[in-house]
This record gives sequence, C-alpha cells and structure tokens, in this order.
Amino acid sequence: MDSIELTGLRAKLTPLSLEHTEELYDAAKDPEIWTYLPEKIQTLEETLKFIEDALLIKEKGVEIPFAVIDLETNSIVGSTRLMNISMPNRHLEIGWTWYNPSVWRTRMNTECKYMLLKYCFEVLETVRVQFCADIRNTRSNQGILRLGAVQEGILRRNRILSDGYIRDASIYSIISEEWPSVKERLEHFLDTK
Repeated sequence: MDSIELTGLRAKLTPLSLEHTEELYDAAKDPEIWTYLPEKIQTLEETLKFIEDALLIKEKGVEIPFAVIDLETNSIVGSTRLMNISMPNRHLEIGWTWYNPSVWRTRMNTECKYMLLKYCFEVLETVRVQFCADIRNTRSNQGILRLGAVQEGILRRNRILSDGYIRDASIYSIISEEWPSVKERLEHFLDTK
C-alpha cells in the first residue's frame, strides 16, 4: 500500500519523499493556503520537517502521504494523504490536503479525490471514507459537499492550530453504499471540464 501512484488527466499522486522538499516548498509559499490548516509551511526547513514527519507516520502504517503533481506544468502543486487508516475496520480519512492557489477552481481537487476514493472503495474495499475541515473554511467545506459527501456533524474544539486558535471542524463521510452514485457524479464533473 505504501508505493501507490495514481494518475489522471491533469493530476498525478506520487508517494511523498524527501526529494520533493524544494518543489513542495515552492508550491507552499502562498500564505492563504495555511489559513485554516493545523500547521504552516513558511520555510524550507519547515517543509523538510513536514515531509519527515509524514514519512515517520507512514512507517507506522496509518498514513500514506502524496505529492500532487500538475501534469500540465509537470510541477508539484500540493499534498494530500490517506490517514487514520484502520484496515481491521476498513475505514480511513482523506485529509491534510492543500494546493497552490494556481490550481484552485480547476479540476485538480476533483480529480485527486476521484482517484483516491476509487482506490479506497475499489482496491482497499473500505466501508467508510471520512473528511474533516475547519468550520470557517468555506471553500473546503463546499468542496467536500460538492464531492457528494454527507455532513455528519461538528467536532467541537477538536484541534489547536499553530497560532493557538482552537477550531471546530465539520466531519463528513462517504460510505461504500454511496460510492456508485458519488463515482458517477465525479465522473460527470470530470467529463464536463
């Protein structure tokens, strides 16, 4: 499971590695990316630590971090992860997703989520995939709903961000019985873009 590479028309998800440090740092420079995320990448050293931490967690078998490559420019434009993996319970979360603003409002997020969900439901045979977003992050919450996920509720005061703010988060899921209709929906979005 740790050497997964997924390729679409515009997006490629490749295993995150230390070799991605400089390109990931370049993609992470816009401060708007980090407004609602738990940690911020502001320096090359913080980028290296972000990758090293992700790889340590990957070794434990509970996360699979990816670099997101824009195939139109052949450059790294963000990162995402399969996380909180519980194979005995066949569920996980798609999270820690961020993109450079250059790909906001493009097919990038839809295509990445489509590839990850297809892998989760059709290869791993998960029964539930979860998403979580800061309730203040309108763009992310709307994006998750657009996928076809169902909002389950609010996790109150669930995380302290790097600036000390204690956030509430919206929790969403897609379950295996919903995957066929979500898949059809996402394929329609991707065909019409």
